[in-house]
Amino acid sequence: MKILLGGNMSSKKYGDTVAKDLSDWGRPVARLCATFLKDRNISVLMVTNFHLLLSVLCAWLILQDYIVESCVLLVIKGVVDAIDGELARIRERPSHVGRYWDTIADTIGLILVTYAFGQYLNWDNLYSIGIVIVILLQYSLFNHFSVKMRQIGAGDDTSRTDEKICPVAKPWEKQIHVDFLHKVYLVGFSWQDDLINFMTGKNNQNISFEFTLSSLLGYGFQSIIILILGLSMNINLLDELILIVNSSIAIIVIIKSHF
Repeated sequence: MKILLGGNMSSKKYGDTVAKDLSDWGRPVARLCATFLKDRNISVLMVTNFHLLLSVLCAWLILQDYIVESCVLLVIKGVVDAIDGELARIRERPSHVGRYWDTIADTIGLILVTYAFGQYLNWDNLYSIGIVIVILLQYSLFNHFSVKMRQIGAGDDTSRTDEKICPVAKPWEKQIHVDFLHKVYLVGFSWQDDLINFMTGKNNQNISFEFTLSSLLGYGFQSIIILILGLSMNINLLDELILIVNSSIAIIVIIKSHF
């Protein structure tokens, strides 16, 4: 099923493409939850806000030294994070407001959880800030190829790799809300888009390898790795995962994108 919303938008996130999103393992569960919510009085933004509350709870659990419980919640949170997008697709209501607020809420949650881990692992504040910046860039790299793959496979134009021009509101949202959140996005996130666009190659079609490998940096896959670290009592290796393993993956993706 496809609908015309400024371009063909498939009911599947990536259309019929065969490229694999290794971070998207929770999508079937999210789709079931979205189907359950489809005809209920629950908005997409309510789901996004609930996900943000889970981030706050997760940070609190870490600060209380409930590491395993918080790591389990991180995995659950990853499934919840996919429900809002699936709900928008099922209802055929993609939203620029939802897209921008989802990014802002995710970042607030990331900062809270990273701060909490930093407190538990005795990172100093500058080190924690550096970790947040590195994670944001790694997420942005995956998002860069995810957006391109959605455009190629599903005709989804809700997200763009360059958000400098404010989009026109969909009929079911208000332009004033889009304008405001777009300004917030530009202040907080446009530097990430610019940097990733500068570092990556200009190939817009044959990006299956880059997309699949960068999906290892996505929240869904990372939450599983963090859970393994928590269950094995190796959460102290979290910064090495981010700074060494994930950064190595990012470098390979960037290099490959130029060939």
